[in-house]
Amino acid sequence: MKDSLFIRAAFSQPTERPPVWMMRQAGRFMKEYWDIKNKYSFLEMCKTPEIAADVTMLPVDLLGIDAAILFSDILVTAEAMGGELSFTQGVGPKFANPVRNESDIDALQTDVADKLQYVADAIQVIQQRLNGAIPLIGFAGAPFTVLSYLIEGGSSKDFKLTKLFLNNQPELAHKLLKKIADVTVTYLNMQIKAGVNALQLFDSWALALSWDDYSEFSHQYNAGIIAQLDRKDIPVISFCKGSSVFAPLMAEAKPDVISVDWNADLKQIKNNLPKGIAVQGNLDPFILYADKAVIKKKILHLFERMRGEEGFIFNLGHGIMPDIPFDNVKYAIDVVKEFRY
Repeated sequence: MKDSLFIRAAFSQPTERPPVWMMRQAGRFMKEYWDIKNKYSFLEMCKTPEIAADVTMLPVDLLGIDAAILFSDILVTAEAMGGELSFTQGVGPKFANPVRNESDIDALQTDVADKLQYVADAIQVIQQRLNGAIPLIGFAGAPFTVLSYLIEGGSSKDFKLTKLFLNNQPELAHKLLKKIADVTVTYLNMQIKAGVNALQLFDSWALALSWDDYSEFSHQYNAGIIAQLDRKDIPVISFCKGSSVFAPLMAEAKPDVISVDWNADLKQIKNNLPKGIAVQGNLDPFILYADKAVIKKKILHLFERMRGEEGFIFNLGHGIMPDIPFDNVKYAIDVVKEFRY
């Protein structure tokens, strides 16, 4: 995989064009996804290796992307630890037993590798299907983001309970973060052993935090995880909503790639990062609702801005929304693949 466009870009080596993959590329904007989803629950899809492989392969077969990403969820670690997780259509993830106190934290287990074996099994099935054509990206949720779901009991607009927990009970917050971080290291190393070619750490809700709180409750744990990965030849991507603000701190964790949200000027971020850290992004996903001429213009503008920069992976600033037209996503990928520096 060292010669793949994606791996070369992730390691800041020259490429003839930017590689392309998209967060949530195997998802609800595809009719074929719903053909599978209508037969199984979301967790059944994640936990059945053959089905997870089927979904992972959809954008490979239908979109022609340059890297596949494992079909799973950032909350499988929290569920393995003892979170009673369910997914409801239109509502999202819910934990029936949210964390409220120290005894709730003590009840969470950390020796959970066996409970996550289905992910390693899925990786092996997917790699058989990919047969070396393109790299496979594995991933995990970052400790702060997973903590926020455990405390809120699900998604949140304002993270009020989470912030109260961090402010009023910081020692307990650190106790919980440490547990999640330990599980995450084991989980990601298990994915490497199973055969992934790259990893992404998703800190989806870091933008809820102030600079100081991000440093204390997110960054130090992400840095600790990255430092403990068996990452020889395996590029590590660090993503958060808020990367346009937190990129200097994210760089201190020594990832190979920082995935940037759409608020920032990507070239400016890249030029302010240490040499050898690539960038990924950062098209506003809402552009994919627009006319095709607009989509092409915006992508080519980004490419001209990044011309001459080694270490650039094209992606969105966040994931594809469910109602974006499939044809627009396919068109965007075709525009990228036709481009040459």
